[in-house]
Amino acid sequence: MRIIFMGTPEFAVESLRILVDNRCEVVAVVTAPDKPIGRGQKLGMSAVKEYVLNNAPNIPILQPEKLKAPAFLEELKSYQADLQIVVAFRMLPEVVWQMPPLGTFNLHGSLLPQYRGAAPINWAIINGEKETGVTTFFLKHEIDTGSVIFQEKEPIHEDDNVGTVYERLMHTGAKLVLKTVRAIESGSYPQDPQNENQVLHHAPKIFKETCQIDWEKPAKVVYDFVRGLSPYPAAWTFLGDKSCKVYKTSIVADFESNEDIPVGQWVSDHKSYLYFKCAEGWLAIEELQLEMKKRMGIQDFLRGYKL
Repeated sequence: MRIIFMGTPEFAVESLRILVDNRCEVVAVVTAPDKPIGRGQKLGMSAVKEYVLNNAPNIPILQPEKLKAPAFLEELKSYQADLQIVVAFRMLPEVVWQMPPLGTFNLHGSLLPQYRGAAPINWAIINGEKETGVTTFFLKHEIDTGSVIFQEKEPIHEDDNVGTVYERLMHTGAKLVLKTVRAIESGSYPQDPQNENQVLHHAPKIFKETCQIDWEKPAKVVYDFVRGLSPYPAAWTFLGDKSCKVYKTSIVADFESNEDIPVGQWVSDHKSYLYFKCAEGWLAIEELQLEMKKRMGIQDFLRGYKL
């Protein structure tokens, strides 16, 4: 079965690796064009391209600027793929996802139909979910709505953040991609329509303004918000007149201030703790990064910065 794989970031690399390691016939890889990165603005390649060059240099790499460009469509068609696989890539036009006779399936980082959208792992943690997972499904017109092939559940632990869940789903998802390929290869696989009545939560793209901490929420809600954005793009708040990224917090038990502290204000002994007042309870900042400074634990921060 001739396969074209489409993906860009590290999350996609593990799925491509498992296909290559299991001798699936990946005839081409489609990934994002190289782009300038860092202060020097040197051209940087995607994680998927880097993997192919270092581990499977015989696989052709396609890096189209526009997915509807006639030259790209002709080149894509020339590989005569039976199946296309999409993992963490951009939206495909219909002319692309309908091209192979066996269709195009996508790996999504949630248990569809829940958390359709660009940031499913973030929003599941932000909303305090105890469970998430991965889904393989066939593409159709509306985003993340196609028929489900397989799903695999993954627990979200109380101390998880986006980084830890992302890492586990990356590996769980790769195994699910291989399972899906084998099932399609055998000609026996489910195609279960998604139940629109079960859609409760969406996962829209996250922007900087989305990441500002709202101290008017209870401490548990803010705690989930912080871990749902850590380590990237990171929740933030103001500390004095400077913005400050917050990577790790904990809920403070049995703390009472002698003063009447307004919501959103902090108290500290200037040595070991920095507590913020929430609508209900207090939250301890454990790891943070003041603008123009490096990320550090709270005790190191308090030793070097006068609040």
